[in-house]
Amino acid sequence: MPTKAQNLARSHYITLAAAADYLSVTERTLRNYIARGELTGYRIGSRAIRIDRRELENLLTPIPTAAGGGHR
Repeated sequence: MPTKAQNLARSHYITLAAAADYLSVTERTLRNYIARGELTGYRIGSRAIRIDRRELENLLTPIPTAAGGGHR
């Protein structure tokens, strides 16, 4: 039986729950991103929502570090 990680690797469109698990956020957070237009949600039927997992990477932004960027 495939694991969640294997299912993520195979499918471009994943459930809201799988997307939330992937980013370690809540489904509500992803719904808010969709409502603000920061993430595209795709509806299947009247209720099911899918997310393009490739688009999830675009939500991640690096945190700027101080000049030099190293630990002391």
